[in-house]
Amino acid sequence: MDRALVLAARGPADDANPRVGCVLLAVDGTTLGEGWHRGAGTPHAEVAAIADARAQENVTHGATAVVTLEPCAHTGRTGPCTKALRDAGIARVVYALADPGASSGGGARELATVGVDVVRGPGEQQSRELVAGWYARAARAPGRTPNPEHAPVHLVLKTATSLDGKVAAADGTSQWITGEASRAHAHTVRARTGAIIVGTGTVLADDPSLTARPGPAAQPDSAAQPDSAAQPDPAAGPDPAARTQPLRVVVGRRDVPEDARVRGSDGRFLHLRTHEPREVLAALAARGVGHAVLEGGPGLATAFLRAGLVDEIHAYLAPLHLGESGRSALADLDIATLAAAPRWRTEHVQRLGDDVLLIARRAAPGPAPGS
Repeated sequence: MDRALVLAARGPADDANPRVGCVLLAVDGTTLGEGWHRGAGTPHAEVAAIADARAQENVTHGATAVVTLEPCAHTGRTGPCTKALRDAGIARVVYALADPGASSGGGARELATVGVDVVRGPGEQQSRELVAGWYARAARAPGRTPNPEHAPVHLVLKTATSLDGKVAAADGTSQWITGEASRAHAHTVRARTGAIIVGTGTVLADDPSLTARPGPAAQPDSAAQPDSAAQPDPAAGPDPAARTQPLRVVVGRRDVPEDARVRGSDGRFLHLRTHEPREVLAALAARGVGHAVLEGGPGLATAFLRAGLVDEIHAYLAPLHLGESGRSALADLDIATLAAAPRWRTEHVQRLGDDVLLIARRAAPGPAPGS
């Protein structure tokens, strides 16, 4: 499954279809073929792996398919993967993440009914991170194929704060609150997103370039939480630095200086003169963006949280305190009582050097813990 996840990450990060990897194994565990989905309209990972096995003249009858996403059971631009697996004589399927789509899901059940041994395997968290934008669209839109031009954008809010939730000291200094390992990890996230969003205030104060500069994957510290150990980097691939850079989006009515680094020279810059979060996401969806990272500042983060448009939070926590005079990560959310506070579900905790990364997703409605 680790190998299948690495293969999946080679697919386009911002596509109408999910990134999926597949490895075919013989009974003795040797690899027969490998494949990954290269984008909408191209063969799915399972079909690509079967083709790879046949190109090597390997027999697939009785083989095991290890795939990062439940095989699809519907006909879209390509045929159903369940049929391709049956036709290839695959005897066992191990998949990491269930397909939430009303039309595309159900492949595991269909395979099981015709005698294929189907197993839910490891790697669910890693696979879901790889397909976060597509997954959100599929889950929110039952009964129809996700369309990036009309579907919502999966939005990740990234914060880098002190233990008391501050993003800058009283004098405005903020570089660097978190350490090198956290910054390296944040670049791997940038490398697999469709857009990075900041406000004009951040551009005027910090002059960021907002490019993805992934180096060697940040490794969990030996004292990491058990669930974060030895996880393959979802951004891994042949050459992450060579991938198309994310769209650099600046939100706000103030002008962006002509010499601002965020403008770049590759045409991947967009200035949205609005303060309305829904207008921002609509503009991104119209450009085919399905996954975006919101990096600041506090006013922008607060606006998107108040609008209920944040799907996931990446909170990098550094072991220091800045006190009451420090600048808070968020402005007023108009929450007067604990019961009114939105709840998030912790999905992943990882130690990065001396820092800690906490990934949380929106929790389903229900009573607060301990209530």
